[in-house]
Amino acid sequence: MSKLVSFVIPCYRSAQTIGSVVKEIDDTMRNNEAYQYEIILVNDASPDDTFEVIRALCGARHNICGIDLARNFGQHAALMAGFAHARGDVIVCLDDDGQTPANEVDKLLHKLEEGYDAVYAKYTHKQHSGFRNFGSRVNEVMTRIMLGKPKDLYISSYFAVKRFVADEMLRYRNPYPYVIGLVLRATRNIANVEVTHREREIGTSGYTLGKLFGLWFNGFTAFSIKPLRIATTLGCITACAGFLYGIYTVIKKFLNPDVPMGFSALMAAVVFLGGMIMLMLGMAGEYIGRIYISMNNSPQYVVRECVDHGSGDA
Repeated sequence: MSKLVSFVIPCYRSAQTIGSVVKEIDDTMRNNEAYQYEIILVNDASPDDTFEVIRALCGARHNICGIDLARNFGQHAALMAGFAHARGDVIVCLDDDGQTPANEVDKLLHKLEEGYDAVYAKYTHKQHSGFRNFGSRVNEVMTRIMLGKPKDLYISSYFAVKRFVADEMLRYRNPYPYVIGLVLRATRNIANVEVTHREREIGTSGYTLGKLFGLWFNGFTAFSIKPLRIATTLGCITACAGFLYGIYTVIKKFLNPDVPMGFSALMAAVVFLGGMIMLMLGMAGEYIGRIYISMNNSPQYVVRECVDHGSGDA
């Protein structure tokens, strides 16, 4: 019996590209007898007519489902919405702009068949802008330090997971999902396969500097208390440094009473310590705020409309 593969694609400003991505999936999977497939298209409140394009695709096909979110919740929340509607034995996630090669999905599927629980595409040469590549490097360092990601594991937006991993991710109901953190929480049996990364032909990336900072911050506060431990360590180091400097100042005054006490040094120390205290308080406040929002049952996402397979209607 053939397995079902669910392609989950978050969509934002992709009215001109999503049709070609769907066509490429069709061309790739049409002659694959080992797998049946469905496509879940999640419109993350795109300001253009992306959902109208999705509705038209759903109306013409029996294996496409369209989901329209009520507002922009972000890529990871859109993925979680897609996971909740996916029925496949395998979930494949890819981008809506055509940069991730759907025609190389067999590489991911074959790697899963070798016994891995999750497989991430690895790009030899990325075609993103320097800004996005910098963001990817920061995200790489952050996930390795904060989430314990293996150093040799490459993380990308093009990946495939088995059904039990997706089910485990769906158990997370808090309003700040971070997909790689959820995958690492479910399994460490993860592999990479090399695929080609294409240049963007239409439009620009939807990730702004603010969204990248939000993603990084979400990543290291949602699944790790290491920032709090780092803040505690820095506080101890700063306190010890201040104590030692105080001893040094007293000894210096006893040895040479004519040495004037430095106002500049005092102000520098006060400003430094004040900044460290504010940083630590802000970090603790961020955790407390997230706990408060989670206790209020804020949703990961809100679905305005869902177009079922082959109907074109909600």
